[in-house]
Parts: sequence; structure tokens; C-alpha cells
Amino acid sequence: MQPITIDYNGYTITTDKQLMNVHDVHQWLSTEAYWCKKIPLDVVKTAFDNSYCIGILKDGRQVGYARFVTDYAVFAYLADVYVEETHRGLGLSKKMMEILMNLDWVKKLRRLTLATLDAHGLYEQFGFVSPAVPERLMEITRPAIYGDSNNPCN
Repeated sequence: MQPITIDYNGYTITTDKQLMNVHDVHQWLSTEAYWCKKIPLDVVKTAFDNSYCIGILKDGRQVGYARFVTDYAVFAYLADVYVEETHRGLGLSKKMMEILMNLDWVKKLRRLTLATLDAHGLYEQFGFVSPAVPERLMEITRPAIYGDSNNPCN
């Protein structure tokens, strides 16, 4: 799979992991993300290495990120989507989603899922809806697994 790299309003948006900075991703996720505060670097690195990732860079610094946990054939789970606060409102998350959702292999997936507390409007633009049959879905959640007992993801 060839990486995609585009210039967008002074930002670089890329799926090339060699251009991304997993330490910047870890810094943001471990201190800012409501869903995984205090997440260890080794966990972020393993997730990064085993996911299809997209990043937003400004002057070589990682300011946005998202990843698909996927088998590339049937299923993908969208996770860890963020754009740093000072770079929001510029259409970056929408552009990142547009790139992801227009990938040929993504268009062929039978099921795409995600979880969000407050970004329903963004994802609805790309066809995401509440589960049609939520009673079929099950989960195990461990919201305090990284030691953050105030995690709202329960």
C-alpha cells in the first residue's frame, strides 16, 4: 500500500508512518485524550505499529492523528482521532476523515465502527450512525486501565 502525503493549507497530511512522530502522538494522547489519559508510550507505539495511521504535521511537528485497527478486508475500528486545540477549526479533521474514507480498501469494508463522546457531527458527515441493532453489540471496558480513575469512558 503506497502512503499518501498531501499539502493542505500549510499542513502535511500523510499516511506515511516514517513522517509521523509517535512521541508527539503519545504526548497528546497521554495528557489530553479523555479516553486514554496516562496511556504508556509502549502501548501507543504498539498500537501505532499495528494500525493504519494518518497524521497531520505542521512544520514537521505532529498536530493531528487517527488510526484504523483493521484486517483490511472486512472490518475497521477508527481510534485515537485528534487535532491539537490550536489547530482546530481549519477543516483538518474533516480532511483527514475524507482521505481515510476514500481509500479503496476502506470503501470495500463491511463494517466500520468508532466510539465518540462529542464528535458525532463530524462522523455523521461520513456515514457513521448509531448501531442499527445495539443489543447485538457487546464489549468489555476497562476505563481506568492506565491509572486514570476520572476517565469518562465507562
